[in-house]
Amino acid sequence: MSSVATLGLAGKALAETAAAAPAAAPGADLPPNIPPWTRSLGAPTAKPYGTPSKYESSVIRHLYPGLTEPMSAYSTSPLQDLDGIITPNGLFYERHHAGVPQIDPAQHRLMVHGLVDTPLLFTVDELRQFPSQSRIHFLECSGNPSFTPPWGKTAAEVCGLLSCAQWTGVPLKTVLEECGLKPQAKWVIAEGADGAAMDRSIPIEKCLDDAMLVYSQNGERLRPEQGYPLRLLVPGFEGNMNVKWLRRLHVTDAPAYTREETAKYTDLLANGKARKFSFVMECKSLITAPSGTHKLTRKGKHEMRGIAWSGHGKITNVDVSVDGGDNWYPATLDAPVLDKALTAFRAPFDWHGEELMIMSRAIDETGYVQPTLQQLIDVRGKVSFYHNNAIQPWKIDANGEVTNGRA
Repeated sequence: MSSVATLGLAGKALAETAAAAPAAAPGADLPPNIPPWTRSLGAPTAKPYGTPSKYESSVIRHLYPGLTEPMSAYSTSPLQDLDGIITPNGLFYERHHAGVPQIDPAQHRLMVHGLVDTPLLFTVDELRQFPSQSRIHFLECSGNPSFTPPWGKTAAEVCGLLSCAQWTGVPLKTVLEECGLKPQAKWVIAEGADGAAMDRSIPIEKCLDDAMLVYSQNGERLRPEQGYPLRLLVPGFEGNMNVKWLRRLHVTDAPAYTREETAKYTDLLANGKARKFSFVMECKSLITAPSGTHKLTRKGKHEMRGIAWSGHGKITNVDVSVDGGDNWYPATLDAPVLDKALTAFRAPFDWHGEELMIMSRAIDETGYVQPTLQQLIDVRGKVSFYHNNAIQPWKIDANGEVTNGRA
């Protein structure tokens, strides 16, 4: 019998033994006692694909509250359970308009046509042969969150349509130059291969700046729900413009004014008009710990931890408050602080059983300061849905329980 087979049988036997063992009394595994996992062999090596500990089974994505139909829907990253700036691929937020297509990369093509000298058709393998880049950028849905209640209980329900990853792919500029742009080229209409044929108009300036044709995420190939085998990445722009399952780039002299940029994804104003285009996700921050449904169990020194980001570039400062914004003090930014990426921050605070209202506000390298919800409403009214980057408060009660400060 091979060593691998022997290892597999041993692992099976150990698992059966553990399953048959009686449950330990509460506290029996605490020091100074020696717990059972210290007195036995662990699981065998060479699991084909690693998975989280069974004790972290609650750290998962959830459909956004109130959604019941999963095809044109969205699920949130569990921000309140994550640390750092990189979102694991299996927890990266989702937004689909017609479900997740299962695409054979050998049968997939990217077509580039329109105002180009040479229309071309690329296989995924051919795109991988171009010089590549790897960069860390966030993605955020423009409806993260809306301007109206319910406000959400957890950080995920408040702002979970946000994630960040290291993306690997080809600069879009490289492929467009391969085809040769005509002088009148001003826009690129990107179209996906999903059942909704999701399409958005991208300004040529962005296409020639930092846009990418992405095939890998956090070191592995894209997951199907993230656009496998190819997606567009337009760093800092609203999530729906980062078209997944990319199949076509139509170079034009004007935007297409598609359904997704007229009937949807426009910012309504109080006078009934809508902003024509709102591409950039503005400067924003969120305290993720402590946040809604968390509980402080001891009095004394504590630490706020959170994330900040801006579609305009780097975060330069994050301020925090424990008294609902009456007074502010600076948080510490963790390295690295990157362009159009999540930036982690932390700040100390004391809690001795009193009621606190904690919040954070971010400032980016343009000097823009994250606004309050009332400041946004004063400008847009209450009919807007997208691009809510308001300061988010969390209330800490006298018993240590944390709830949404807007509730």
